[in-house]
Amino acid sequence: MREVARETVKLWRRHHLTYDQTKHVVEDARRALGFAAPRERRRTVDRLDREESERLSEAAYRCASRYGLMVKMLFYTGARVSEFVNIRVTDLHLALEPPQVHIVHAKGGSDGYVPILPALAQELRTHLAGRHTRYVFESNRHDRYTPRAVQLMVRDVAHRAGIEKRVTPYRLRASVATLLLDAGMPLDQVQKFLRHKRIATTQIYTETSARNMGESYLRALGGRP
Repeated sequence: MREVARETVKLWRRHHLTYDQTKHVVEDARRALGFAAPRERRRTVDRLDREESERLSEAAYRCASRYGLMVKMLFYTGARVSEFVNIRVTDLHLALEPPQVHIVHAKGGSDGYVPILPALAQELRTHLAGRHTRYVFESNRHDRYTPRAVQLMVRDVAHRAGIEKRVTPYRLRASVATLLLDAGMPLDQVQKFLRHKRIATTQIYTETSARNMGESYLRALGGRP
């Protein structure tokens, strides 16, 4: 891309194009290549509502207790799938109040601690059964799951739950973020929970939250949807 940009700059300078002329050149080039602009640029992140999240968790538990706990852990920690598969037993701090998980190997180096519910902490204790080493969730070969394996598991249980939306670990992260905002958590705290370096990255979830608030308002007062 940089090489293309450099060659384009040389060409435009050679022909002494003005700003408006470069815009026309770009538009003509796009038409010649058959490029069409997207109909709508999405400024919000799709998410599951609370009822869908519960259905997903229930379907996962029906498949296997381990899958149910994995889905619940993904949701309640807001972890990216690349972070989730690397959570080790030593990253759990279940005796704290509230219990916490240290998320490491984070995207962009934004490691941090996130709280979890006491009930989830108790499930993790039961799952580990006294184990103090290795990864929290391991495959049958006693190795960590791959991100792809977790993605496929989430997609499968979503299908079993009858959820028509495309469900991914990222969508679970978006879902817990908007639910926290809907419940009144300040934006800076949601930023810290998601371990975003820039608050502008977190603000996309506020737009989603505002949209969901409007939908809830209409449902409560008998309008659409």
